[in-house]
Amino acid sequence: MTIRVLVADDHAAVRTGIVLILGGHDDIEVVGEAADGEQAVAMATALRPDVVLMDVRMPKLDGISATRELSGIADVLILTTFDVDEYVFGALRAGAAGFLLKNTDADALVEAVRVVARGDGLISPSVTRRLISEFRSSVPRRGPREVESLTPREREVLACIGRGLSNAEIARELDMAEATTKTHVSRLLNKLGLRSRVQAAILAQELAEEP
Repeated sequence: MTIRVLVADDHAAVRTGIVLILGGHDDIEVVGEAADGEQAVAMATALRPDVVLMDVRMPKLDGISATRELSGIADVLILTTFDVDEYVFGALRAGAAGFLLKNTDADALVEAVRVVARGDGLISPSVTRRLISEFRSSVPRRGPREVESLTPREREVLACIGRGLSNAEIARELDMAEATTKTHVSRLLNKLGLRSRVQAAILAQELAEEP
């Protein structure tokens, strides 16, 4: 399956570089380029790409606000120069599936696109530790009723997410198709009112720690 990607960055040279990197791989197709956040939202809504590579600082509409508007439309992978907590936490609260810095090498960027397209989350290693610390204190706790609304299989999937397993790994462990795993992940996020896999992972860890 070809991964359809929209590249959103206000610097033309950066967009060109990203397109060249992604264009060298047969399983990835760049379907559009956006120069600002408003254009990114409009193009993603029209083109329905699998992944949007989104810069944070853009005119008209910043990348975090654009990510929030694209919830349910496309998976967003933030790609930015700025390793700033405000951007990291803001992007993931908005529902971004991943966060990478622009100093990421070409091979790692391509693999990140593939990971996000598979329905998995990905965070730059340099921000992981403080991200987990921040989200432990900021992700709203879900009450017993919300958690009890999950089916037994959805609870198993949630526990696997909390252990950091990818969709493919969950599928193998629970002996089901990867597409079925993705469906369970989407449903449990909706039932729990969570925007991202990262939030689900932290909730799962907290539930596992309860006596």
